[in-house]
Amino acid sequence: MKYCSVCGSLTVKKIPEGDNRERDCCENCGTIHYSNPKIIVGTIPFKDSSVLLCKRGIEPRYGKWTLPGGFLENGETVAQGAFRETLEETNTEVEMKDLYAIFNVPQINQVYMLYRANVVSNDYAPTTESLEVQFFKEDEIPWEELAFPFVPIVLKNFFSDLKKGEFPLTTHTIERKK
Repeated sequence: MKYCSVCGSLTVKKIPEGDNRERDCCENCGTIHYSNPKIIVGTIPFKDSSVLLCKRGIEPRYGKWTLPGGFLENGETVAQGAFRETLEETNTEVEMKDLYAIFNVPQINQVYMLYRANVVSNDYAPTTESLEVQFFKEDEIPWEELAFPFVPIVLKNFFSDLKKGEFPLTTHTIERKK
């Protein structure tokens, strides 16, 4: 950040008093500008023994399959954001279930929070964000065409848990290999 979004003055990088990290600070108005991780919310929409996946119609990973999800907006709860993103990407409403998986992705400053969600009607369809929307059973998943590293992890866990009938909350960390 070069300029303060409060007063427009130049910022400097420094460790503010009482802090332990370098921040963008405005020496004119005293504002400390914090940069925090983005929250990504989504669902694992399912019906019977199938999950509803979206073929991305936007970058990044255009044309690859993924679960519906996106950035949490201000003023939303995590569940509300996951519901909205699912509607935006699948054109269908879902019945929200429990929080199912949390993924920490520190190298890109993101945290993913995914809910299980029952698909309640067959009105799903492509949207401006999805080229295709389709149900897949476990043996039909296009494993080599999945968009992001968290997708195969959560799908494998989901299908395993589906067989057991138990869906414990899990946390994962995805880090780039050095």
